Amino acid sequence: MINRHCSFCDASESEKNPLIAGNGVYICKNCVVSAYKIMFGDEKAMHDEDNEELLETVGELMTPKELYNFLGDYIIGQERARKLVSVAVYNHYKRIFKNVKIENDDTEIAKSNVLLIGPTGSGKTLMAQTIARVLNVPIAIADATSLTEAGYVGEDVENILTKLIQAADGDVDRAQKGIIFLDEVDKVSRMSENRSITRDVSGEGVQQALLKIIEGSSVNIPPKGGRKHPNQEFTAIDTTNILFICGGAFDGLEELLKRKQGDNVLGFGHDKKSKDEKKPTYDMVEPDDLVHYGLIPELVGRLPIIASLSEISENDMVRILTEPKNSLIKQYKKLFSIDDVELNFEEGALLAIAKKSIKRKTGARGLRAILEENMIDIMYELPEYAGYEVLITKEVIEGTQEPVYIKQTTKKTA
Repeated sequence: MINRHCSFCDASESEKNPLIAGNGVYICKNCVVSAYKIMFGDEKAMHDEDNEELLETVGELMTPKELYNFLGDYIIGQERARKLVSVAVYNHYKRIFKNVKIENDDTEIAKSNVLLIGPTGSGKTLMAQTIARVLNVPIAIADATSLTEAGYVGEDVENILTKLIQAADGDVDRAQKGIIFLDEVDKVSRMSENRSITRDVSGEGVQQALLKIIEGSSVNIPPKGGRKHPNQEFTAIDTTNILFICGGAFDGLEELLKRKQGDNVLGFGHDKKSKDEKKPTYDMVEPDDLVHYGLIPELVGRLPIIASLSEISENDMVRILTEPKNSLIKQYKKLFSIDDVELNFEEGALLAIAKKSIKRKTGARGLRAILEENMIDIMYELPEYAGYEVLITKEVIEGTQEPVYIKQTTKKTA
């Protein structure tokens, strides 16, 4: 058998690397693939690999119940919001990967973007991050407060899409099936319910610019972000299959709900409600309430699923500290164990931390700050207490006592 070699890379012919002959020259399989990539780019190969990878995670798509339970491993409470988000995400990716074409059926399934409403620290951002983790899709988290209309100081709306491409490591095809979480969307509410006669460059103008990308269209964006300018190269991205999850605290919305219920009505014949009667909550929010708040009707219409998150109670705060897979207490225990120190909290200490967080009105986000305040002095001397157990009591959190250090059966106070 003649031992033939590739005329380009000099590789020997084999079963795995066959040669193609032509006019006295030979080319191997590897060189053909390389030549194809040089001539046409590796977009098709990347697209095929991307779909294969996504189908591994989304093709056998978790059911809404499975998504709900997965979210429950990281988010305590918020049952209704978890259910709504689970169903919305399941339907969205089922629409992309399982949409079977039926003969003589031209029905197209539209995407359903999500609006999360709830007080700060209630888990809006964490919910979006957790969903992206389980689906293995790129996610971009952007802040609406920095967005302005094109031509004004601030960021263009299209820069959100640039962040998504960066999260997908430059893979546009993968980015087109990702998730964008737009936080603080309530901060772009317009100044009044009526159309403004003055320029509202970071309010209504931003909402108008968001309509195009949220609805689903092909958008040209600068590959490295920043403002658009003439003679610049652009990257085209289709937002049709990008799931938008918007979140906001909507401060002051409760006052609108109170007026809607008639709580602020004065005059004879008005029945004054007792304190025991149910106060207005975010669960009562309807689309027209958001319009009254300052979102334009067109934007509200593009966010059909409204999931409300309630304020976190003391008991839920304690559960947040201890139960999730990446809970703060578990993180600190691991941090201490690296220095061969065992960390334990009394039940009263956990309750004291929860009470502090509720008093500060920072939600679950404020728990780490409270722990850092109380643990900084302990961690400063931590390497000296290898082999000890550190017990955190209620008094330690309240600042009236020092923590208890225990070595075997001996106790000593630092």
